[in-house]
Amino acid sequence: MSFLSDNVIPGNHGQIFSTNAEELEDLEHIKIEILKLKGIKDVVINSEVFPNEFTVYTDDLIKVKEIEDAVQLTNFHAIPKSLFKF
Repeated sequence: MSFLSDNVIPGNHGQIFSTNAEELEDLEHIKIEILKLKGIKDVVINSEVFPNEFTVYTDDLIKVKEIEDAVQLTNFHAIPKSLFKF
């Protein structure tokens, strides 16, 4: 792993995660848990793709592990995708 793959870098590009949550209610619960973390600016859910995705935007350096752990509190998983949108 590298610094870039282990952390969510502040800025307007965000970090995309896929999740095994399928219901909108579950995705909203995931969003609420992630927003509790210090340094999280926004979480945008994309339920138009499979598997569902969410993008995390930060205003501080956040470890990917912290986001994964927050999502696990909801009994779902978060898997980081590519570092940047192409």
